[in-house]
Amino acid sequence: MLSAFSGLARCTVLCRVFLLSRTFHLTGCASSSGQVISNAVKTTNRPRKSALTGRQAPLVLTKAAVTRVHELLQKQPDAVGLRIGVKTRGCNGLSYTLEFCKQDQQTSDEVVEQDGVKLFIDRRAQLTLLGTEMDFQDGLLASEFVFNNPNVKGTCGCGESFRV
Repeated sequence: MLSAFSGLARCTVLCRVFLLSRTFHLTGCASSSGQVISNAVKTTNRPRKSALTGRQAPLVLTKAAVTRVHELLQKQPDAVGLRIGVKTRGCNGLSYTLEFCKQDQQTSDEVVEQDGVKLFIDRRAQLTLLGTEMDFQDGLLASEFVFNNPNVKGTCGCGESFRV
């Protein structure tokens, strides 16, 4: 029973590989090999530069955010854009990360350009960020980027972390 289940799981994985990359011609579990799986991993993990073209970008910037990012990039001559992601931290699970993306940096992130600003969206954060609006608010006591994320189910009291 266990070997039948593991064979079914292996076949399911190979069928998914076939659907993701039509260059693999699989007819069943007997035709699979380690090389096929290795090639599938390389194919599905290769960098994608314009996969979001024609679809909703995972993140959009307000005019205030675009203006502020332009200002920040002008102060960083070797930066070509802003890399946005999420990391596990804080009291509620996840926190946003922002860093400058250097010109010589090789990345497998999605590249989205809006109003002359290049955004490099971390692959692992795309589903978390889907539909998010990034704003910049300049107040008397603080100036900060604010993320209006429809996927957030809860935040911590200080607002530094969130959960989806």
